[in-house]
Amino acid sequence: MPLRYFHCGQELFNYTPRTTHEVNVGNRPLGGDLPLRLQSMTTCDTNDTEGCVEQCRKIIEAGGDYVRLTTQGTREAKNLENIRKMLDEMGFSDFPLVADVHFNPNVADVAAAIVEKVRINPGNYVDPARVFRHIEYTDEEYAEELRRLDARFVKLLDICKANGTALRIGVNHGSLSDRIMSRYGDTPEGIVESCMEFLRICVREDFKNVVISIKASNTVVMVRSVRLLCAVMAEEGMDFPLHLGVTEAGEGEDGRIKSAAGIGALLADGIGNTIRVSLSEPPEAEIPVAYKLAEYVFHRAGHLMIPSEACPAFDYLHPERRPTSPVGNIGGRNVPVVISTRLNGEKGWGQTLPDYIYCGTELPEPEIREKGIGYIVDASAWRGEANTYPAFPTNMLMMVASNPSPIKFLFCTYIGMNEEVKACLKAHPEMVVIAQSNHPNRLGDLRALVHEMWNAGLVNPVVFFQHFDCAPDQKEEFQLYSAAEMGNLIFDGLCDGVMLCNAQPLPITVQDDTAFGILQATRARTTKTEYISCPGCGRTLYDLRDTIQRIKAATAHLTGLKIGIMGCIVNGPGEMADADYGYVGAARGKVSLYRGKQCIEKNIPSEEAVERLLELIESDRKQNY
Repeated sequence: MPLRYFHCGQELFNYTPRTTHEVNVGNRPLGGDLPLRLQSMTTCDTNDTEGCVEQCRKIIEAGGDYVRLTTQGTREAKNLENIRKMLDEMGFSDFPLVADVHFNPNVADVAAAIVEKVRINPGNYVDPARVFRHIEYTDEEYAEELRRLDARFVKLLDICKANGTALRIGVNHGSLSDRIMSRYGDTPEGIVESCMEFLRICVREDFKNVVISIKASNTVVMVRSVRLLCAVMAEEGMDFPLHLGVTEAGEGEDGRIKSAAGIGALLADGIGNTIRVSLSEPPEAEIPVAYKLAEYVFHRAGHLMIPSEACPAFDYLHPERRPTSPVGNIGGRNVPVVISTRLNGEKGWGQTLPDYIYCGTELPEPEIREKGIGYIVDASAWRGEANTYPAFPTNMLMMVASNPSPIKFLFCTYIGMNEEVKACLKAHPEMVVIAQSNHPNRLGDLRALVHEMWNAGLVNPVVFFQHFDCAPDQKEEFQLYSAAEMGNLIFDGLCDGVMLCNAQPLPITVQDDTAFGILQATRARTTKTEYISCPGCGRTLYDLRDTIQRIKAATAHLTGLKIGIMGCIVNGPGEMADADYGYVGAARGKVSLYRGKQCIEKNIPSEEAVERLLELIESDRKQNY
């Protein structure tokens, strides 16, 4: 089966969990038909036994299945034995520990004899730390590098076999080796090959106790790479389970929306066996967020079949934006718009003004309308006022031709996309479809609607109307659910706009800010400063959460700027590759500053580093103006 068609056909529209084999991780295996496993990671120094045990306890009691701890060296790896022993004495023997290893394969060997699972990073397992150096390899030289990797990796596999230890091959976009980058470039293909080099050795050595992860702070890269990995594994007859996460997602609302968009998109396609929502917050705070996200996505299991046919022009592995004819500022090459709702006299504005407001049957008085915003009203109530546009239901198509508005909207479902509707859309390219669904698998239903239009040759733009019934105190749920629903629709290139609505009273500002937050998290539209911040771990070299807040407070007004805030060098320059500036822990209490990939200042005392970063940004801004 050609890779381009993997996961198309029925699987594109109907929730079908990916088939994987079971992996033994202590007393809590994963994969196969087992439940999704949740996990988090300690932020203490791994030599601090009591501190790590206390964080493990909080993670487990919050509902976590696994706890990961960083192991910088052999000393930290050996102390895992003391942590394991203390947890066992506290009654937590059923909860596996995972050692996180970078740069030193000897540390992985030690940890594999102590804990239930070891994570290694292909980018720095035997390859040196990435320095963004391009190396020209002959085929023989490249093969020799793979032989060196093979010999060292087999030693670890033998230790894992002897101790019943599971292995996670965890690829990070930010720490791909210079060897992989030189051969494949900074591409999903390179990310996948970095993983496959190790998996092929596992298959040859008959070692199946392996979980895989591919993570990136860029959700587009993360989703495309995982999709491609699943396709390549399927082609080579592999069914290893997957760990999902968006690395350096940040904290607060932005971190939740970004994680939900990336992780939720893959879960909704049946991909993923364990997840971590990486937030720059206390580790135990990640577990409830992960649980809410997983519970929401999995409610679609067992839904009624959605009969549809994927458009041959659609490529699941390399999606491009669906071709549409622009209607005003909607569709074509325009960024996706945000349509807000004002149905019950709601007032107030979020951080960014919406492009349009849907008012139902009654427009606000002209003197209180915001300039620059289009107002949408039901067609039966439209009177032709300037900057107002009619919205039609499918049972009023006979009125479309006589309506002179240059922009028209049509509320439509997949079931409602009949031949009469298609003919009307073809005859009226000025119509924008507002796609809606009440199907339990809303994603599949909305995908089916757009593919039905695409197959019919229709080029009308599509705005997705996502409606929820979250309680007034369920702001977090609203953000997670809407981001999870929108993720694939944006990554697939199907989205020309977002319209969010909640049945119960929820501040309209929350709905608008969430819509813009989703578009930013999916790299579809930038309307504010973006912070690429890691969750912190035992390697973190300064007060991460305090630093994030200080940087945010000073730079939030710099719309479009990307700032990376990294606790250590492991993923620092790599995950910040498309950031404008970077703030990276270099040593205990020391910070290095980056402009793009270039280190500008090294080993600044952490108490001075935030001010020095702001001075660097301000100096660059003055030079550019």
